[in-house]
Amino acid sequence: MSAELPPPAPRAPSEEVVVIRPMRASDIEPVSKIERNSFTTTWNAQAYVTELSNPAAAYSVAVVGDRNAGTERVIGYGGLWVIMDEAHVTTIAVVPDFRGRHIGDRLLCRMLGTAIEKGATRATLEVRSGNEVGIGLYKKYGFVWAAIRKGYYADNNENADIMWIHDMTTPEWQRQFADNRAALDRA
Repeated sequence: MSAELPPPAPRAPSEEVVVIRPMRASDIEPVSKIERNSFTTTWNAQAYVTELSNPAAAYSVAVVGDRNAGTERVIGYGGLWVIMDEAHVTTIAVVPDFRGRHIGDRLLCRMLGTAIEKGATRATLEVRSGNEVGIGLYKKYGFVWAAIRKGYYADNNENADIMWIHDMTTPEWQRQFADNRAALDRA
């Protein structure tokens, strides 16, 4: 997995600095809690144990606090698989009190950067058709609607929108990605 993203530009002392880093086994419990609070259909903790040893998988967490002082708190996570030249975003979630602070944005940016490092040239995901915030984030990174999976979500039979970035090697997409990264650095 890639190295930790540096924290954003210095902030006022009262503001918490968010760091995006690779997920560790010790993160599974807080990630599972975030998942249970974010989704009605969830993975069990063993699924994350398996994912952390899967060479095709890359999972990251967003944390605040100081790990050395024992005050680090996982506030978000995201994961993807890279198989051959294709990345598949599997999950992304942020705790409610940190939503709207670009944490999901930073996680997705990290995941797409990791996908590129692993040789992906395109990416896909499924998102609930009613998840306007998620769809907006994915569009920001160049995902476009491709199809619908009818009744994909078992909890309520909601449809999933299938979205794709068809070519992450184009200068246009790379410029869009670089612009998004730069905006996050300034945020």
